[in-house]
Amino acid sequence: MDTNTIIIYLACLTVLFIIGKIFYLPLRHIIKLLLNSVLGGFLIYIVNVVGDSFGFHIGLNWATAIFSGLLGVPGVVVLVLVKAFILG
Repeated sequence: MDTNTIIIYLACLTVLFIIGKIFYLPLRHIIKLLLNSVLGGFLIYIVNVVGDSFGFHIGLNWATAIFSGLLGVPGVVVLVLVKAFILG
């Protein structure tokens, strides 16, 4: 192999590494958001199962799942407080 071929291979590997790094970071955040949204939906489900005996229900949809996914357990607490005190 001559020097030009080695330089081209190294340049291609560097470009692939940079492109991989650029796409990896947003993908990691999207996966974290999806996992937290699933966990938030599960927490809302638990609140609905427990609150069923009290006549308390929070709608489980994409908006509430993503809200609780972004904020975690405090997001579910905020949804419960909004439902209990504001929406009655």
